[in-house]
Amino acid sequence: MNYKRPVSVLVVIHTPALDILLLERAAHPGYWQSVTGSQEAGETLLQTAVREVAEETGIAAAASAFVDWQQHNVFEIFPEWRHRYAPGVTHNTEHVFSLEVPVGTPVRTAPGEHLGHCWLPQAAAAAKVFSWSNRDAILMLPQHRR
Repeated sequence: MNYKRPVSVLVVIHTPALDILLLERAAHPGYWQSVTGSQEAGETLLQTAVREVAEETGIAAAASAFVDWQQHNVFEIFPEWRHRYAPGVTHNTEHVFSLEVPVGTPVRTAPGEHLGHCWLPQAAAAAKVFSWSNRDAILMLPQHRR
């Protein structure tokens, strides 16, 4: 079996006015989040961020448009998702990026992965996400803009 690596990215996509793109998880209706995804073998973290944004939103952004926060979070993997990882793996290390896009950027969510998307002002987006690391990243976004 090909297990997922316990290394991932979190990409906060936002407009210049700090409206934040959120995606609703298909497996958990009502669970909203920014783009996330596991690093694949041979990828840099930046390559993972670029790939995940394209796969989950249809946004084909250049690698140079991403801001690498040089920040990571370690959290416990929800028990219901641990079967995707090698036996004994219980924690994931998530690396934070952001991506500014123009207002009106079209979004095409990944069928089967997300039910839909919305753009929310920063405070509302931070309150809506289910993950503490996602909430904290949204709140810290002004400090990490170019």
